[in-house]
Amino acid sequence: MIVRFWKHIPEGTGRAGQSPQTAEAADRPANVWNDPRVLLIGLIVFAMALSEGAANDWLPILMVDEHGFSQASGSLIFVAFAAAMTIVRFGGGQLLRRFGRVTVMRLCACLGALGIAFVVFGSHPALAAAAVFLWGIGASLGFPVALSAAGDGGEGAAERVKAVAIIGYVAMLVGPPMLGFLGAAHGLRSAMLLVLALVLVAAVIAPALRTHVTPPPRF
Repeated sequence: MIVRFWKHIPEGTGRAGQSPQTAEAADRPANVWNDPRVLLIGLIVFAMALSEGAANDWLPILMVDEHGFSQASGSLIFVAFAAAMTIVRFGGGQLLRRFGRVTVMRLCACLGALGIAFVVFGSHPALAAAAVFLWGIGASLGFPVALSAAGDGGEGAAERVKAVAIIGYVAMLVGPPMLGFLGAAHGLRSAMLLVLALVLVAAVIAPALRTHVTPPPRF
């Protein structure tokens, strides 16, 4: 009896209806590359990912060639950089809950820029080695915080996250070889000036990371 009755129930009964406008919006991909906020967040993640990638690829060589450390010491200095990043990433959630994205990102960018500046302009090897810890702190939260900001609620969140992630990975993959090319022509210290400038730009445009909720569409 139940099976016989079930056959006469119209298909779609009990399902939420979807207006033509809603279906059209769902099928239409968001053009996130025209969104100024996405581009600003992308610039932030580009700067911070380049800062991390530059240290991953060039920091030991920079310490050996420019500051006179042995190869073993240069490797240990990179370990200090990685340790600083790891420590801050583990505690980053509490910092973000207490101070918010903009303050945390601005602080990280300023500390990172300070560390890079000491490495580039410092003449004392011990000071340059200590500054690496600041560099690691600065590079620690850029990528995850930018992805979190890009994924704020609203239509097209997945597309925004994908766009920002693409920019970040391009910075990490293409940036270090580009710095190597500049370093071969002008020296590694001079090449790191590009990283320093971009990190300072990230500090200035950090307000783009504020929580952003897209209002629901009106039909």
